[in-house]
Amino acid sequence: MKQSYQVKIDAFEGPLDLLLHLINQYEIDIYDIPVADITEQYMTFIHTMQELELDIASEYLVMAASLLAMKSQMLLPNQSFDLDDEEELEEDPREELMRRLIEYRRYKDAALHLKHKEENADRTYTKPPSNLEDFQDGKPEVREGEGSIYDILGAMAKILKGHKKQESSRTDTKIQRDEIPIQTRMSEIKKYINSSGNAVSFFELFPEPSRQHIVVTFMALLELMKGNEIYCVQEKHFDELLVYKMED
Repeated sequence: MKQSYQVKIDAFEGPLDLLLHLINQYEIDIYDIPVADITEQYMTFIHTMQELELDIASEYLVMAASLLAMKSQMLLPNQSFDLDDEEELEEDPREELMRRLIEYRRYKDAALHLKHKEENADRTYTKPPSNLEDFQDGKPEVREGEGSIYDILGAMAKILKGHKKQESSRTDTKIQRDEIPIQTRMSEIKKYINSSGNAVSFFELFPEPSRQHIVVTFMALLELMKGNEIYCVQEKHFDELLVYKMED
């Protein structure tokens, strides 16, 4: 029996973070959320995470169930009833989600503001500058505006979709099991980026059509990003995702 990868990624901050990412990416009005569209995009990310055999927290699945229930409720036809003046109209099912998202965004913005204040405070000295080269760890600071984990997952969804199309078009089937160590794939990725001038397209790193190779490459990329050896950049939403080598 094939043993699947079970990977838990700390970069995911919860279902509200994913929803807020989708709202920003698709420029959705947070006060008028199109439930059908946001549910479809959210489920695409969940299915991608499952196909990559990631350990999905239960809170993501709870949110998925809530969105599907909300979508079903929104699809029900509106019925007119004669209401007394004291009776109130039924609350919009999106109201609670909207309040949670606004509150989450407020806390996230506050946390980012405090983080910037901390970074600025760390750069403040009360004495003349000193030579601190002996204390530097040699790792460059990651710049803002880089591709998030959700941008990478979106790119992975496209790769997996293309993989399914290739599999469905094949007339013959071969069962192969080639174990690919993640460390080996990490070395191959770094070598490829170096030979390409320190920057490559994200999709260039997935030349092999096999699902196992796709999963191992994805894990290798995450490990390299975690170790500050590479970083991903996407200038605008839906632009090509580029992978860069960290400068020494």
